Parts: sequence; C-alpha cells; structure tokens
Amino acid sequence: MEYTMLGRTGLKVSRLCLGTMNFGPETTEADSFAIMDRALELGINFFDTANVYGRKKGEGVTETIIGRWFARGGGRREKVVLATKVYGAMGDWPNENKLSALHIKRACEGSLRRLQTDHIDLYQMHHVDRATPWEEIWQAMEQLVREGKVLYIGSSNFAGWHIAQANEAARQRHFMGLVSEQSLYHLGARTIEMEVIPACQSYGLGLIPWSPLGGGLLGGVLRKIAEGRRASEEIQKRIEENRPQIEAYEKFCADIEEEPAAVALAWLLHQPAVTAPIIGPRTMDQLTGGSLRALEIKLSAEQLQKLDEIWPGFKPAPEHYAW
Repeated sequence: MEYTMLGRTGLKVSRLCLGTMNFGPETTEADSFAIMDRALELGINFFDTANVYGRKKGEGVTETIIGRWFARGGGRREKVVLATKVYGAMGDWPNENKLSALHIKRACEGSLRRLQTDHIDLYQMHHVDRATPWEEIWQAMEQLVREGKVLYIGSSNFAGWHIAQANEAARQRHFMGLVSEQSLYHLGARTIEMEVIPACQSYGLGLIPWSPLGGGLLGGVLRKIAEGRRASEEIQKRIEENRPQIEAYEKFCADIEEEPAAVALAWLLHQPAVTAPIIGPRTMDQLTGGSLRALEIKLSAEQLQKLDEIWPGFKPAPEHYAW
C-alpha cells in the first residue's frame, strides 16, 4: 500500500479510502466486518462513512456497524484514520440537520456514541449550509477540537468559492480550517477541474473523489451487460447517452490489457490534487478484485492524453471559457 499526506496536514493516509456506504443496506454486518478486516490487512488505513448512511433516518446504521467492529479490539480503532460527516437529516425536527452549532454538537456526540470512539479524525461537512454563518460553524468546530472530539475538518460537495470563503473565515479566527474536500470526480465527471481543484491546491486541501467509477459506467459495464449481468434502467439510460465514449474507453483498457475499473482508479491517482479515491465495495471480491491493481498501473503521457481525448476535461477557470 502507498501512503500520502492528507492535504497540508502531517496525517498519513492510504492512497485508497474504504467507503462504507453499502454497509447495512447492501452488505451484512458480518460481511462488513470481514471487508474492514481485509482492508486493514491490505494496508488501507483510511475509512470514510457518514451519520446518514444506512437508509434509516436517525439510526446511523453504518456508523453503528463500524462501532461494533471497533469494539472487537485488536487495535482496529488505532489503525484507522476515521472520517465521518455531518449535515444530513437525523430526524424530522427543525434542528436535526445542516450546520447550526446546535446540530453540529449533537451530531458529533451521536456519531461518537455509534462509532464507540472518543474522537473523529476527520469530521466532514457533507454539504454547504448557506443559511448558517461561518462564524457559527467554525466556533462549533473549534469547540469540538478543543474538547478532543475532532482532530481535522473537511468538506464535501463544496464549490471552489465555498472552500475559499470557509478557509478565509477560519484564517481570521487563527484556525486551521478545511484540510480536505470530498467531491464527485471521475473520468466522466470532471467539472471540478475548473474551480474546486484549483481551490484545493491553493489552500492545501487533499481531494477525496467519490464515485470514482461513475456509478459503474467505468467498470467494464458493456462487457458485464453482454455477460448477462443486470443493470438498472438508470444505468441503461446513461450507457446509451455515453455509449461511444464507453466503447472507446473499454477498447483502450483492452488494448493495454487492464481492467476498466483499475484504469479509472489509476487515472485518478495520476491527478496531482487527488489524495485517495473512495472505493465502496459491497463484497469482498469488489475490494480485492481490482482496486489494488490501480496502485501498480503507471499510465504514460500518451495514454493519459488518449484518456483525455475519450473523456475531455476542463481547464482551470476562467481560461476554460474565456480568452
């Protein structure tokens, strides 16, 4: 396993991040435990979750599964850089969502209880809250840091100007501010190259891409359908909308004799701002079947250019759209 610093921090994380969103809804607790154990054996020390994962409002199903896994001991908690999130609705009352100081406090305490730990290594705002002033958000986060309940703060699904706004407000308070951003980023979704990635590089944020396989489109989807594997109506629609690109991409992968999923992850790992793509396995095979191969694939300049031709990217703004 390869490791890198999370943004401008001194914290070392694995170049692949274990996403846990499927734990509970798609993956049994026993299988989730086995996947997490195997991830540690493989050297993956960066685990990502959220208080809303589990598809049962307010129950924190996925965090609870992780907490019971930590409780099994064996140094599990000590080996993991634990990331979770705050913002989503944990109930139906007015202050049970978003980023008020009240909700941040209560949400953090709930996550700590479910996760059976005394601190969260990376506490991420799951979305921007335009209604709450940064003075309030940072005051609440600073209090959690002072109490030792949280070590680092990150964002997710922020625009570039949100990152700038947040970190300038933190700077005025002599607080470290955001150290990471979790964004939708893959070969077929490169919008963040205009604004978000430049902001991350300027402010020293580690970039944690979610959905690195584009919901399956970059995982050899045409071959899987040909082999009789089911695809949802939504995936079928997306395939038809992107069929020429997908066909060219899968041919490219076949030509270099690599699996499409591994190439998609490898491409992300070649991007200078990326810390660790999130892999979200439902099964053990999905964890071990190709993700680690991505760490070994070294794409040449010519191959990277070919991928840019198949899946065009964006220049940093404003050069992308202005002279």
